[in-house]
Order: sequence, then C-alpha cells, then structure tokens
Amino acid sequence: MLPKLIDILDVLEKVAPAQFAEPWDNPGLQVGYHSQEVRKIFFALDPTLKALRSACKCEAQVLLTHHPLIFTPLSQLNISEYPGNVIFEAAKNGVSVVAAHTNLDVSRGGINDILGNLLNLQNMEVLKEIAGIDGVGLGRIGDLSEPIELSDAEEFIMRILGNRNLKVVGQENAEIRRIAVIGGSGGSFVSLASEKGADLLLTGDVSHHHALEAESSGIALIDGGHFYTEKVAFGIFARDFESIIAAQGWQATVEVDVDENNPIRDGSER
Repeated sequence: MLPKLIDILDVLEKVAPAQFAEPWDNPGLQVGYHSQEVRKIFFALDPTLKALRSACKCEAQVLLTHHPLIFTPLSQLNISEYPGNVIFEAAKNGVSVVAAHTNLDVSRGGINDILGNLLNLQNMEVLKEIAGIDGVGLGRIGDLSEPIELSDAEEFIMRILGNRNLKVVGQENAEIRRIAVIGGSGGSFVSLASEKGADLLLTGDVSHHHALEAESSGIALIDGGHFYTEKVAFGIFARDFESIIAAQGWQATVEVDVDENNPIRDGSER
C-alpha cells in the first residue's frame, strides 16, 4: 500500500512533534498537498535547487530536509531567487517539500541522540531539557567507556563526521572522559557543558567568543562544522525513518542525497 503525504506527516509528527521546535522555527510541510501518493522520499540536509532536482531525477514525490525552505512569511514569490525558485520548481514538478528541524534535534532518536550513539557515549542524557519530557531536549552528554586524549578524540570525530578540517580549542594531551554534543550550532552551550562535567563539547558554528569561554572554563571545544555535525546524523535518521515506514506496511522507499556538499568551502580544499 502506498501512503499519502498526510500519512508521512503523521509519522514524522510522532517521531519529532512540531511542539518541540524552537519558536522561530518552521518545521513540517513547506510545499505540497496532503492527498499526494508517496512512493519515494528523498532526504537532503538543505532544500536547495540542486537537492530538489536530484529528488525529481530519482522520481521522488517528497523532498524531506532538515533545514526548512520557508522560515518567515513571504511577501512575494520571486522564482528567479531562493526560496522562490525552489518553491516554483517543486510545485511545477509535483514534489512536496517537508522539513524536520529543531523538533528533530531535540527528540528521542533525533539528530543529537544519533550523534551521541556515534560517539559511543555511555549513560547518555539530555544536556538541557525542554518541554518537561524525559529524554527530550537540547544536546546530549555522556561518558566514554575509557578516557582518551584530545588528539585521539579529534581523529575519532574526523572519521565519524568525514570532516578533516576540525577547529579545536584545548591541549592535545587533555584527558577526555565526558563529552557533550550539539549538532548544528551550539557554541553558546560551553558553560552548561562545563557545569555538567563535560571535558569536551562537540558542535558547530563556534565563534571567537565561544573559544575564549571554553579556554576560561577549562573545557575542550571542537567545531566539527554545522554541515558535518548534522549531515551524518540526518543520513542515519533517513534509514531509521525508512524502517518506520516499512513497519507500517507501506511500500514507500527512501533515498539519501549522497552528493550534497558543505556550502562553505575550506581554504585548504583549493
């Protein structure tokens, strides 16, 4: 049986309830109609024109992204500029666009849970609880099975994220026993991570101020990149979502955008 888009949205709501999203966020349906039959869902981190065209090429009916296509109300639809060009082509080609953003970040089995599991964290818990629900909140924190030096943690994280250009604050021989992780942008959680006993915070979008704060707090800090800390976890979530769909008895499949690249090119990539 083929599900309809409303069925996919209902499952997504159970996995990552919209009520968990930040007030400024806009998860859920961006473009499309509820009665559309869905045979394939194409997962990409960003709702770019390239991602949409890849979804069309593989004959997907849904482009499911982490970052929303529409954040604020549109006063006009300019189809020659983003996001108007994506909205126009999505509507023209009959591809619905759906996002699961900060609601997926904080949910059980979401971006940060996946990152914590990739790091093999033990006794993992939420870094900052929200909504008063156990297991739901911003970031994760947990223990390593045995301590490692920061230099070894760097290598481990490079392999997990596929990013060879980490930015690191801390001494190479610093002992790391407890790690906090926030996918995307989490430099503002340096103090909280330190207060909760983390020896290392892994996140993205780290500023100069965050680095100074980490030095002052005596906590190591690794900027793994906004793109990389979310991309690897979102790809795993896509496969988890495919299993959830299969459990419903639906014949819809999932494809992940393996060609998606970091929009910010490091100078060393020349």
